[in-house]
Amino acid sequence: MDPARPKTITIIPARLESSRLPKKLLLSETGKPLIQHTYEAACRATLSTDVIVATDHMSIASAVRQFGGDAMLTDPEATSGTDRVAEVAQSLDDVEIVVNVQGDEPELSGEAIDLSIEMLQRDPQAVMSTLATPISSPQQLQDPACVKVVLDQRGRALYFSRSAIPFVRDGAEAQFQNVRPAFLQHIGLYAYRRDFLLEFAKLPPSPLEMLEKLEQLRVLSAGHRIAVGVVQESSIGIDTPDDYRAFVQRERQRTMGLKVA
Repeated sequence: MDPARPKTITIIPARLESSRLPKKLLLSETGKPLIQHTYEAACRATLSTDVIVATDHMSIASAVRQFGGDAMLTDPEATSGTDRVAEVAQSLDDVEIVVNVQGDEPELSGEAIDLSIEMLQRDPQAVMSTLATPISSPQQLQDPACVKVVLDQRGRALYFSRSAIPFVRDGAEAQFQNVRPAFLQHIGLYAYRRDFLLEFAKLPPSPLEMLEKLEQLRVLSAGHRIAVGVVQESSIGIDTPDDYRAFVQRERQRTMGLKVA
């Protein structure tokens, strides 16, 4: 590794239970558990030296170790994935940047992970970074499950919301034809400076965070800066049985050498 490059590690928080798709990280219709697909995606990043799965259950740790991955058991009472990531990062004194990749993001590109790291290297005042991608339809803009973000001129986050932001007074339809996207969807990948991550895990939830149910608002409410990289790919998380069936179909197409729609 380049001695001038900050040591970086990727941590995948992996909780066994999930409300809409039980034990989804162990589903293996593709021949691999879902957590393995995400682990392999994280390993494609070139700026991160290691990948660790931070899990609350031995069944996930065993599955990870079975395919040769690295896993650590974390407090089963941890309230969020960020808390699991921070728990592992606490023991990694020589690490400077920690990347948080969600366990149900098997199609995240290595380039996207690398960009999140580069954003912190380029912006020394930012304590964390994340990604966004252009929103392509009015339906997506109005969907509260699609988290939106607006940026300042330096590419730092001004606000995240489940509402349609920015609000276009004279109608949003024409904005979808612009070369420069007016609407951005947040992608839930984060890179943190380790020292800040440990501080962040101790901060109480902010009022805005509690209203929107968006953890990153705790960072902005505390006056910190979040750098945002814009990519032309959308990360597709696996939340429901339909999401998983669609992923299995895409994976089969890739295996057969077919173009994925």
